[in-house]
Amino acid sequence: MEPKKNVKADVGRNSSIYFAVGLALMLLLTNLAINYKTYDKSDIDIGMINMDDELEEEIPITEQLQTPPPPPPPPPVAPEEIEIVEDEEEVEETVIESSETNQEQEIAKVEDVFVEEAPEEDIEVPFAVIENVPVFPGCEKEVGNNAKKQCMSDKIAEFVNKKFNVDLASELGLSGRQRINVIFKIDKSGNITNVQARAPHPGLEKEAQRVIGLLPKMLPGKQRGKAVTVPYSLPILFQVQD
Repeated sequence: MEPKKNVKADVGRNSSIYFAVGLALMLLLTNLAINYKTYDKSDIDIGMINMDDELEEEIPITEQLQTPPPPPPPPPVAPEEIEIVEDEEEVEETVIESSETNQEQEIAKVEDVFVEEAPEEDIEVPFAVIENVPVFPGCEKEVGNNAKKQCMSDKIAEFVNKKFNVDLASELGLSGRQRINVIFKIDKSGNITNVQARAPHPGLEKEAQRVIGLLPKMLPGKQRGKAVTVPYSLPILFQVQD
């Protein structure tokens, strides 16, 4: 004979529901326990602030200093008596005579006034822009300024090649290519002046000055019909033979 069970009396049929409800309750209690905060009552001060103590301000008692009055001004001093002295000297009055002339008065003749001429300035005009270049002896027949320039350059170069002592460089212990820069002026009379030279050795500078000083007198250059000073530059190049 099998025992008969009531279906409602079976405890295991709702076990999953009970487990879920119990798990939810445990999570809720755990969350509340974690977030629960307590405070010490001694740290909470709910007393009232007495503003009367703050409003009372102690005003220091100051003593007003009484400054003494300034001293009275000194009494006025009576001015000294001024003695008036009579001027016994007589002053002669200066009589200004009239400078106007009349018809009867003779007029003095004025001699000729001599005006000294101002000294002419020494004007320098560069060789490249002068209107009429200096003319080297032998270039008088050349026509045109450019032709005379070229003739002058050729004549000076030929003259320097003949007169310059190129053996001097080897005697001074120099070797290789040598360059000497020479600057001189052709004055208003056509003479060579202010010869300056720059070279690797002072001996070459003196030789260049000597040779340029031997240049012949030229016809001076002219600017607007007047003789002027013309500066001229000349490079001297040569190779020292070993």
